[in-house]
Order: sequence, then C-alpha cells, then structure tokens
Amino acid sequence: MFKQRLLSGIVLVLIAVFALYMGGMVTLAATLIISLIGYSELLRIFHIEKSSLAVIGYTGCILFYVAMFFDLAQWTVPIIILFLIVLLGCYVIRFPKYKLNQMMGCFFGFIYVGIMLSYIYQLRIIQNGGEFVVLLFLAAWGNDTLAYCVGMLIGKHKLTPELSPKKSIEGFVGGILGAVILGLIYGFYIKTRLRLSFDPVVMFPIICGVGAVISVIGDLAASAIKRDAGIKDYGSLIPGHGGILDRFDSILLIAPVVYYLMVMISGGTI
Repeated sequence: MFKQRLLSGIVLVLIAVFALYMGGMVTLAATLIISLIGYSELLRIFHIEKSSLAVIGYTGCILFYVAMFFDLAQWTVPIIILFLIVLLGCYVIRFPKYKLNQMMGCFFGFIYVGIMLSYIYQLRIIQNGGEFVVLLFLAAWGNDTLAYCVGMLIGKHKLTPELSPKKSIEGFVGGILGAVILGLIYGFYIKTRLRLSFDPVVMFPIICGVGAVISVIGDLAASAIKRDAGIKDYGSLIPGHGGILDRFDSILLIAPVVYYLMVMISGGTI
C-alpha cells in the first residue's frame, strides 16, 4: 500500500509540475480537468453526478474558465449569477425530481471546487506566477507531510478526535512551523533570482504559515463532509490517495488566499 501511494504520489507531482511549468492553455486545461473531476466526485455524494444538474454545473465551470482564459473578468460574476438562475430553473421545471440538498450541493460544489481551484491558474498567469504558485504546495503538501512526521514522532494530544483521530496538536504546530521554514528557504532562493517590490524572505514564510493554517481547515472540512456523507474517500482515481478532492482538499482553500495575499503585498501590481 505504501509503495502504491508513493508511486502514485510521485506521478501526481510530476504531472502537476509539468502543467504548472507550461502555463497558459496547458495550466488552464489541467486546472479545468481537475475541477471537473473533483466536482463530479462531490456531486456523487448527492447521487447527481450524471444528472441534468451536473450538466449545468459542468457547463458553468467550463464557461467560467473560458472567461478567465480570454481575460473577461467582468463576466465571471455574471456567469455565477446565470448559473444559479439556470440551476433554479431546472429545479422548478423538474420538480419534485431533485431535492433541496441536491440543489445546494450542486451550487456549493461549483463554488467550492470549480471557482476555488481556478485560482491556481489565476496565480500562475500573473507576473512571476510560475515562482509564486510553488507557495501553494509548500503551504499545503509541505504542511501535510511535516505534520504527519511530527505527529508520528511526538504526537500525543488529539487535535480533532471526532473528525481525524490521527491528527495531533503537536503535528498541527509542527506542520505550520515546517511550512514557515520551507517558505523562508524558498524566500532566500527567490531573492537571488527575482527583483520584487517586497522582500520574499519576510513575506513567503508569512504566506506559507497562513496557508498552512488554512490547509488544516480545508483538510478537516473535507473530512467533515466525508463523515457526514458516510464515505471514506471521494473517489479512487489516485491509487493510495483516493480521489482528486482527497489530494486537493487543502489547495482548494489556499489557492485564493495566496493569490490575494500576493496582490495585496505587491500593491495590486505583481
């Protein structure tokens, strides 16, 4: 099981590195595909992954990403509003076929997966975005790995025994400190390569620390959804890891936060 998890993890990292390195259409397509698969995994909980509601949801995601690609920022909010109107129209026309929780799940999934993950692409396409997008994975996967190691070594006090019995307070603190240290190291590296309007040695550890805390929230929120739904994993696409949402649950919340933090510390111009 460990070998399978390790190998699939390496493949996943290589695909992510390639997609993010290429930028442009490649990054957009990869992010959209991940969003659609993750959205489908969430809709499966409500048994509507192949329904009319799902078709509306998938179409809404595609339109949102197309608007981003053509830099039509003024259309992103109207697309969300239009999506809700069409969704409610389907609810009314097909009533009582779909239940309220299915409607809510479809709209929630559109925001939670489709739009939140789009910030990976939005971060990548800004100036120096190829370097900044690394912060997402230092904060999320770096925190997750270091929290696991610290928890295994010295973890004694349970963080959230009902949601995730294996997570410890010691691991939580260790993961955040680890992410901060990774951000510091990366900040020194970037400082020698780029001229920025801010000091990455100061700001990157802060961003990674904030991201690490949000990473834990994202991970535990995903666990809460699975427990409420009575499932172990969102899917089985990635051997040893589960589904797309099982691997990207932390990134979902971190991506928009890192994007807006980068915009703020740069004075709106990166």
